[in-house]
Amino acid sequence: MPNRITELFNIRYPIIQAGMVWNSGWRLASAASNSGILGLIGAGSMYPEVLKTHIQKCKKATGHPFGVNVPMLYPDIEKIMDIIIEEGVKIVFTAAGSPKTWTKWLQDRGVIVVHVVSSIKFALKAQEAGVDAIVAEGFEAGGHNGRDETTTLTLIPMVKEKIDTPLIAAGGIATGRAMLACMVLGADGVQIGSRFVASEESSAHSAFKNVVVDAKEGSTQLTLKELTPVRLIKNKFYNDVQELYKKGASVEELKVLLGRARAKKGMFEGDLDEGELEIGQISGLIHDIKPVKTIVSNIVNEFELAKIEMSKL
Repeated sequence: MPNRITELFNIRYPIIQAGMVWNSGWRLASAASNSGILGLIGAGSMYPEVLKTHIQKCKKATGHPFGVNVPMLYPDIEKIMDIIIEEGVKIVFTAAGSPKTWTKWLQDRGVIVVHVVSSIKFALKAQEAGVDAIVAEGFEAGGHNGRDETTTLTLIPMVKEKIDTPLIAAGGIATGRAMLACMVLGADGVQIGSRFVASEESSAHSAFKNVVVDAKEGSTQLTLKELTPVRLIKNKFYNDVQELYKKGASVEELKVLLGRARAKKGMFEGDLDEGELEIGQISGLIHDIKPVKTIVSNIVNEFELAKIEMSKL
């Protein structure tokens, strides 16, 4: 399945396993890379020394390319970037910040840089910064998201119209058919998150994985736009947020309710009532927990079958 994305990352299939906080440790990233796609370690939930350990274990577990996803709002960002260079990581996905901040610094040290955006405006800024590829993520995606609620199938062709940089689609993609749809609309590859949360190798708590499998249409909602927009499964914490909204809560009151470590509590520790349960809308189509190798094989096989079916129309 060679194209600009497979050649850029030296992978077999143009699929990226998203680097998700509390879900994407070295086991998931190495299993993804060993399956012919690009695995990413999610640095957003890791202290610098923890990230270093995950990178070292990932290098031992796979001989294939893998990368690190870095939210640039991270307080120890300089230490994180230094560790990435020291450990010889060659691919970095950046998000939640200006692509100008780290792109050239990383590229000067031999790193391929990809930036995640949620709009045409930021896609153009990423291209101007000289990134090697761009992830355009629709608001169907789980976790932190864009404020404009632009869907993936709308965002991809609009971004494609404006940029020449290799384009990766994200948000609402968990099947081979969805992958084909995004590539028909102009994407060179896809980034998949929620489907890999419900994998055997994900570092998510088993209770959270089971909630994902049990999710239905309408089980998630984008909320907390006043802070940082995030898509959550509707649980007690989500309902508490909505009750505050009904009372006309201020930003400060929302911050107090959110507190600290909500995402860790929910996704990593399995507190299904008080934790933040971040997952995409596509969770309603995820019905089981499987090994990464099986997930990748199913997606690729469905993609190829869908191509054949479409050619007969």
